[in-house]
Amino acid sequence: MRILYIHQYFKTPAEPGGTRSYWVAKELVNAGHHVTMLTTSSSIISKKETKIIDEIEVVYLKVPYDQKMSILGRMKSFLSFMYKASVTALKTKDINLVIATSTPLTIGFPALLMKKIKNIPYVFEVRDLWPEVPIQMGGLKNSFLIRIAKWFERTIYLNAEHVIALSPGMADGIISNGGDKQNTTMIPNMAKINEFWPRAKNYELLKDLGLRVDSFKIVHFGSLGLANGANTIIESAKLLKGINVEFIFLGGGSTEESLIKLCEEYQIVNVHFLGKFPMAKTSEIVNFCDVSIVSFLDIPILYTNSPNKLFDSLSAGKPIIVNSAGWTKNLVEEEGCGYYVNPNNPEELADKIVFLQNNPEIVQRLGEESRKLAEHKFDKSILCREFSNVINNLNINQIN
Repeated sequence: MRILYIHQYFKTPAEPGGTRSYWVAKELVNAGHHVTMLTTSSSIISKKETKIIDEIEVVYLKVPYDQKMSILGRMKSFLSFMYKASVTALKTKDINLVIATSTPLTIGFPALLMKKIKNIPYVFEVRDLWPEVPIQMGGLKNSFLIRIAKWFERTIYLNAEHVIALSPGMADGIISNGGDKQNTTMIPNMAKINEFWPRAKNYELLKDLGLRVDSFKIVHFGSLGLANGANTIIESAKLLKGINVEFIFLGGGSTEESLIKLCEEYQIVNVHFLGKFPMAKTSEIVNFCDVSIVSFLDIPILYTNSPNKLFDSLSAGKPIIVNSAGWTKNLVEEEGCGYYVNPNNPEELADKIVFLQNNPEIVQRLGEESRKLAEHKFDKSILCREFSNVINNLNINQIN
């Protein structure tokens, strides 16, 4: 088949950011499909550029986006991509299937147009339950816009050939909002066991980054948006000022500057904001850390999340501390690879860090369980194959 794959935030392993769509596209190419990825870039010179990346045809549309944008700035970016992607999709010839992956929910509009105008089916992948996430977080308050957004969500699900959810909670949300249970598949985010793995620590890099060799290191990597609620980690760091621990943040987002100011206010010197790195260097840094934290605000809709950092932490063989009372809590507790802490209680996180610092044998055991889980259940080789099987099993008449 010729597949048009629409993802506003497509990244390769050479770029900072989530790479799920890259690995899925590679698997589809290996299965014999032609994949055209439709995405954005703010760095291209022209309005549209096409590149062949590892046999994936990637079409970049010039649409600025940054995690530090205001809500209004993000909405402008979402709508701009929705329009440009729709125009580009409709002009693309000989497409058999569209795959659209959120967020935002507007990513479903060009897929819906392709079905209504050109009778081309689409698969919709849900990475967050929009519009419920911005509603519960207070970003979407207008009652009329909420009704429109919920109608659009239901329309996307009803018209999809298949819907893929990244967590059990997301699957439940899809089904309760019009999705067909028989045509909804849960495929969580992926561990990348060949990209993140336990090995000897890179002490040269550690020193170059200004970190101590002998400290107990806690890493939070990925987005630092409002949803992550990382201020709780800073409050815990404040409680541990006199202890030989270091907190490392990799990535960035809209709250980074306020978190840095909070550290300055508290006169905390053991918290490091290192910025964004390509996957290889991120892997090196995560490897010399002792524990990984996956943080979110205490909002029910965020209990359904399926964060990349969790699965990369499993792959890296790290004990994981989560603070979201959903399926990730159940996962780390039932699989014996980490702990849950209350996001509203910084003391609980601080106590758990001290406990792990004082019990290296437990750190080692939890890390070993994480790695086993990554290898046998969540590796991309397993889950990309599941995704490809969903596509291959669709009853779609191919266009010659």
